[in-house]
Amino acid sequence: MTVRKARPAARLLMIDPDGNILLFCFDAGKGSPFWATPGGACDPGEPYEEAARREMMEETGWSLDPGPEVAQRSVEFTTLEREEVWADERYFLVRVPNQMLSTDGHTELERRVMQSHRWWSLAELKVTEDVIFPADILEMLNVSVTNTPK
Repeated sequence: MTVRKARPAARLLMIDPDGNILLFCFDAGKGSPFWATPGGACDPGEPYEEAARREMMEETGWSLDPGPEVAQRSVEFTTLEREEVWADERYFLVRVPNQMLSTDGHTELERRVMQSHRWWSLAELKVTEDVIFPADILEMLNVSVTNTPK
């Protein structure tokens, strides 16, 4: 039996004015590339909302209100650094003013594994064969975007 480390994490559903969502392409060279929302692990003792704000600044350069927590999920996986984790992920909906972002705040690991970013339309997400995390992002977005005022 694998013993997994607890990994609380804040993830960001960042939506531009046209309804597109920001995803980063991750590739550590040890498996297939995949796309995922911005965000990451909480620092020890860090509340989810503060982690969402910190991760947003580090990964996109935006200092915005992380918005409401709109989803939560628990998932087991192996990180890109080969650590077995059980993640309690909290998702925050953030409406951004445009698609301009800065990756200047990326950590060394992020610079190594986050190969690119892209703004995806819901239509593109429906038909892509690329691996997207979370796998249920369309359902998450449907509920989050339709129930949250602009």
